[in-house]
Amino acid sequence: MPRLELRLPGEDELARLAAVAAAGVHAPGAQPFGIPWGAQPPALRARSVLQWHWATRGTWTPQRWTLDFAVFLDGQPVGAQGLSATGFPVRREVATGSWLGLPYQRQGLGKEMRAAVLALAFTRLGALSAVTGAFEDNTAAVKVTKALGYHDDGQQVAGRDGIRILAYRFRLTAPPDMQHWPPATISGVDDEFLGMCGATDPAGHQALPLGGYPHA
Repeated sequence: MPRLELRLPGEDELARLAAVAAAGVHAPGAQPFGIPWGAQPPALRARSVLQWHWATRGTWTPQRWTLDFAVFLDGQPVGAQGLSATGFPVRREVATGSWLGLPYQRQGLGKEMRAAVLALAFTRLGALSAVTGAFEDNTAAVKVTKALGYHDDGQQVAGRDGIRILAYRFRLTAPPDMQHWPPATISGVDDEFLGMCGATDPAGHQALPLGGYPHA
């Protein structure tokens, strides 16, 4: 049975999610993110969570969107899992990003929450590929990525806090091998939501996913 529930948070739940971020999202000295938001003072870190969620909802279009779920464990928010796309009606590609509060890391939750949004993308939105990336020293993210079946998609040189570092790129293509993924149950996907994501063809019909793999 799935341990997690992923859904858009209400305002009270969003405040609780911000408090989780304020309590810490990585060990001191670590920098797993492209921007150093995890190293901000707790109050600023909490505020950035609120502002990010408000901004993604307010700027949503079928051509550019970010669906940022709060992740709940036993009814309590523990982190966030995002699914985003640019030009999805044509490109059919999504990207993922996530964070977990420090007390909830290294428990396998990262794999479960990413598998859930990938199942949504591939089995309901008709995505043809998913991409992600990680700095070379973010071994936890790389481990989750490879466990879900992504393949290497090159690397690039990045600058992090003024220091040169390699960033790995990964890609997952349809149909993915979901046999060994954590199970997921998806609800609430209707025609209006599909249209908001650009997951319909010009005639307004749903862009159905490829066959050959099970629905979550």
